Amino acid sequence: MDSGTPSIPTRATDQATSIADVDEAVARVRGAAPGWAIAPLAMRIDLLERAMADTLEVARDWVTTAQVAKGISRGQRSASEDWFSGPGMVARNLRLLRDTLEDIQTVGSPQPASVTTREDGRTVVRAYPSDPMDQLFLPGFTGDIVMQDGVTPDDVRDRMGEFLRPGGPNHGGEVAVVLGAGNVSSIPPMDVLTQLFQHGRTVVLKMNPVNEVLTPHIERALAVFIDHDLLRVVRGGATVGAHLTSHDDVDAIHVTGSDKTHDAIVYGTGKKGAERKARDTPILDKEFTSELGNVSPVIVVPGPWSSDDIAFHGTNIASMVVNNAGFNCIAARVVVTHAQWNRRRALLDAVRDSLDDAEDRVAYYPGAARRWESFVAAHPEAEQFGGDLAGSLPFTLIPDLDATNTDDIAFTTEAFCGVFGEVGLDAPRSVPDYVDQAVDFVNGTLWGTLSASIIVHPRSLEDPQIAAAVDRAIDNLEYGSVVLNHWSGLTYGTVSLPWGGAPDQARNDIQSGRGFVHNTYLVPDDLIDKAVLRGPFRMPTTPALSHTNQRGEDIAKALAEFEATRSMAILPRLTWASLRG
Repeated sequence: MDSGTPSIPTRATDQATSIADVDEAVARVRGAAPGWAIAPLAMRIDLLERAMADTLEVARDWVTTAQVAKGISRGQRSASEDWFSGPGMVARNLRLLRDTLEDIQTVGSPQPASVTTREDGRTVVRAYPSDPMDQLFLPGFTGDIVMQDGVTPDDVRDRMGEFLRPGGPNHGGEVAVVLGAGNVSSIPPMDVLTQLFQHGRTVVLKMNPVNEVLTPHIERALAVFIDHDLLRVVRGGATVGAHLTSHDDVDAIHVTGSDKTHDAIVYGTGKKGAERKARDTPILDKEFTSELGNVSPVIVVPGPWSSDDIAFHGTNIASMVVNNAGFNCIAARVVVTHAQWNRRRALLDAVRDSLDDAEDRVAYYPGAARRWESFVAAHPEAEQFGGDLAGSLPFTLIPDLDATNTDDIAFTTEAFCGVFGEVGLDAPRSVPDYVDQAVDFVNGTLWGTLSASIIVHPRSLEDPQIAAAVDRAIDNLEYGSVVLNHWSGLTYGTVSLPWGGAPDQARNDIQSGRGFVHNTYLVPDDLIDKAVLRGPFRMPTTPALSHTNQRGEDIAKALAEFEATRSMAILPRLTWASLRG
């Protein structure tokens, strides 16, 4: 199997939009593009508020359709996932954009919690929590956008939301094509919102054949943008995608998916495409942003972990794989541990115990069985958990990977199913030495640059050398985001933080892609180094995204409604469900 994100088989579709209708879609948004580039803030705010109401109205139908497509039955713990990662997330994105535009309207610029300078001179924007109510979902978390070296606080303040501010740059009315992901239903509409509100472009969204069944619900949620010819949604596979990306009236492209898709669009296919890629001579001359997957690391820092700590993080790590049946570009793929840590085996046993309790999940994503088989063939020692349900695959752990075998499939290839591995690094001198080695290992060996997690006990951070090593790791990890103590996918969930691969990735070695989405304070991409989300070592209640949470669906429904309305009347229901999880 090739390294990187695997080539996903194309699911057949009998509902592809005709090329004539695709051209009509492009023409309609092209006609509206100049007006959108200069549309007043009041109009934009009104559209966002109406879309929030429409998203909430369609939420139940949206989630039900997604659950049926994924084989999730009523009452399963996994029934919460599509509430969280579907309309709930889109409602949050709409609300945060609305709040930002209102700030620009009233005081002239977006208003994050702070824009400060660290001791080392780096400028940092505090982007999470966006308001005190955010602490209901992620209590104790803080999220920062770390700027590139040399960027000053004044640079950030002057350029946040620049396209929407008086005297800001005018793109002249551009059209973007968004090739939507097929695994998480909030990705396509949120990628659309980034194009509309950060880049000022009108959009044609092509749904992925895997989730095109959601097209009517997404069209209802974003109906106000369609009514104003700012958005059209089309369906189809590679033929429709190729027609759109090469269309003369399309200025920019954003893809969430595989690096193979990126390379096919940019360089072409076959031998000639490979030659063009080697020379970096693209056949496409358009702005191209992308989010293309990851072999996501979880670096575990040894420390004085209690049995309760071990149990909590066993489930924490297992949940990073179980979520969405492992069909996440940000699922945990390689757990990095200290070979000399006396709790290493206990932590792995806790992960195993948690996987034993995981629900079997239908392997709904095309090609999953073939990908799973390739990993198990390479590692017959792989441990399997569950998989008894018809159409399911077992969650699969490959322990004791060899760090020196840099070509191991577990290091070079995103499984995109419920497979992950563990590797112990030999660092007998000290914990700080191990942390430095772990950073070198994941930067140099694991494919991708999207996001990484570090788990560290607070008492470990009382040692100045360990604390310095962790700070060094956060800065030196070559990823678009780093999350402390929790799943690296939570950066996506904040929405206010930018989401994307490490900046300045070479076009012919694209890995996790270029550019950022979400980023609702509208910090220009060229200023950003990474997002850093810090959370407590242990949560006071069962985390809402834990695969063991018994009230996850109740929490997710209440949270979706709260994001769309910010009604205080919902808080008792949300709080009660969270406490009972």
